[in-house]
Amino acid sequence: MRAAVLTRFGAPLAVREVPDPEAGGGEVVVEVLSAGVAPYAAEVFSGKRKYPLVPPVVPGVGAVGRIVHVGPDATCLRVGDLVWCDSTVRSRDDALTPDITLQGWSSRGEGGARLAEHMHDGAFAELMRVPTENVYPLPAAAGEDPARWAALTVHTISYGGLLAGGFAAGETLLVSGATGNLGSSAVALAMGAGRVVAPGRDKAALGLLTDRFGPRLRPVPLTGDEATDRAAMSAAADGPIDMVIDLLPPSAPSSAARAAAMTVREFGRVVLMGGVGMLGGDDLALPYPWITRNSITVRGQWMYPRTANVGIIRLLASGTLDLAPERVRSFGLDAVNEAITYAAAHGGPFDRTSLTPIS
Repeated sequence: MRAAVLTRFGAPLAVREVPDPEAGGGEVVVEVLSAGVAPYAAEVFSGKRKYPLVPPVVPGVGAVGRIVHVGPDATCLRVGDLVWCDSTVRSRDDALTPDITLQGWSSRGEGGARLAEHMHDGAFAELMRVPTENVYPLPAAAGEDPARWAALTVHTISYGGLLAGGFAAGETLLVSGATGNLGSSAVALAMGAGRVVAPGRDKAALGLLTDRFGPRLRPVPLTGDEATDRAAMSAAADGPIDMVIDLLPPSAPSSAARAAAMTVREFGRVVLMGGVGMLGGDDLALPYPWITRNSITVRGQWMYPRTANVGIIRLLASGTLDLAPERVRSFGLDAVNEAITYAAAHGGPFDRTSLTPIS
């Protein structure tokens, strides 16, 4: 098969022939129809983000595809099924605290690194080996536009954050990082929200969100002054903020995350999912007395539970979450480096870049 290979950090991906993957017990092989290209992929492949990938590796996180081989443990999946391949691979020998690797992308800790040695290669290839439990059937509509459905990579993450915070209909949600790829997804997924407060520096992106979601969305142009921005976000809510979800990128200062988090009401929840501090800079410092005396719940969340995949697919299949307004640009496998460059310049709300390895 053909695949795009990261041979070393800082080098362009090389498209070459590599051996076809073979499924062992508990695994399937999928023909990749489309895989999302993250806006920050160039930072990963350059080494700037210091992800624990081990070259040579076929990168790529998540894919829409068709099953070409199933292992003996599969009871529902069949060859030819259209499926979503979730990249969040969990170890099977610790139900309480499983090690995690993001297949073809990243991992957590020593155990995650060992798991990544086995599930090494990702979705930038014609074929991909995936654990059986990471494969989810898709509706037929996904086969008509797999590049658009590859946005599951983004939407499942933000959906997982809303689940982690126990977000409920009628509540007010503040999305810190609302004008980015992940943040705008959280805005779109906040179905039934009373209000969604969307702070950001990009006025054009805030305008796009306002045009799409109408009066329930409260845009807040940020100034960079922590006290000023916190006051503006609180005022925009026109009432208590029940939950804050932070999806800021590594380039954002911790002060921006703190300003947003501290708008939450007494007994409110804060979910941290972004990259603040990943590239250095100050750690997030939240006042101990503020947390305790206001009974604030602060939770970190990396990725999402397995059930989030089923939930987000149902939302898409029902039309509750509409992918039609999203701007999607697809690239063939030979244009993988062009796709990475394009994605870096198109990381705003509802901008998606996809790779289609099968020509």
